[in-house]
Amino acid sequence: MSVTTDKLVADMEARFSNALKRVPSRVDQLTYEVSTAGLREVCRGLRDLEPFHFEQLMDVCGVDYLGYGEADWQTEDATRTGFSRGVDRHPPQARGRTQRRFAVVYHLLSVRHNQRLRLRAFCADEPPMLDSVADIWASANWYEREVFDLYGILFNGHPDLRRILTDYGFTGHPFRKDFPLSGNVEVRYDPEKKRVIYEPVSIEPRVLVPRVIRHDPRYEEACKQVPKNA
Repeated sequence: MSVTTDKLVADMEARFSNALKRVPSRVDQLTYEVSTAGLREVCRGLRDLEPFHFEQLMDVCGVDYLGYGEADWQTEDATRTGFSRGVDRHPPQARGRTQRRFAVVYHLLSVRHNQRLRLRAFCADEPPMLDSVADIWASANWYEREVFDLYGILFNGHPDLRRILTDYGFTGHPFRKDFPLSGNVEVRYDPEKKRVIYEPVSIEPRVLVPRVIRHDPRYEEACKQVPKNA
C-alpha cells in the first residue's frame, strides 16, 4: 500500500473502528464491511470529516450470494459420460447461503485526496432492506432504484423507490440467482386486440450440457486427411 493508503486505513480504523471491518480485495482497492446499523453514520462521516472527504458516490451495486462458491460444472465423478451435476441441478433456493445473502456495495471517490474506497453492507432482514443514503449523496437516488429493480433490495427512507430499468408490471427481480433464465412472462403484440399483451412464458427451462470431445482412434485417419488450415 502507498503512504496515503496507509494513512487512510489508520484514519478509518481510528474513527469507525466499531462500525467497520476490513475485508480483502482482489482489485487492490481498500474495502470495508460496514454494519447495517452504522451505515448512515459512516457514510456521512466519510463525506464530511476532514481526513476523508469522499464527496462523490460513483456507484451502488447489489450482490446476491446465493450459491456463492459453488461451481455447477465442477465434478470428479462424471467425466466418463460427459455429464456433470448441472444436468440435474438442485433448485437455487435449496442451495447456498440463506443468511447474509444480499449485500450492497458503495463505490466512493475523494477528489480532494485522490482516494477510492468501497463499502459493503449486508441486508439482514427479509425482505432485504438497508437505509437509503440518497440524502447524503444525491447520485444514490437512481443507483438505489436500480438495485431495488434488479435485486429487490429495499432502501428505507428513499424519496421515490420504484423500478427504473424493467418494464411496467414486470414480475420479479432479474439479477437474483433464483430468477428463471427465461423469465416469468413474455410479451407479444396481439393483432386482434391491437396492443402488446403479457402471457406466461412458453419456453421450457433447461440446462445446457457442454459437449465433451475425447480421443477416439476410429477418427485418427480422418483427422490426418483434414488440411491444417481448414
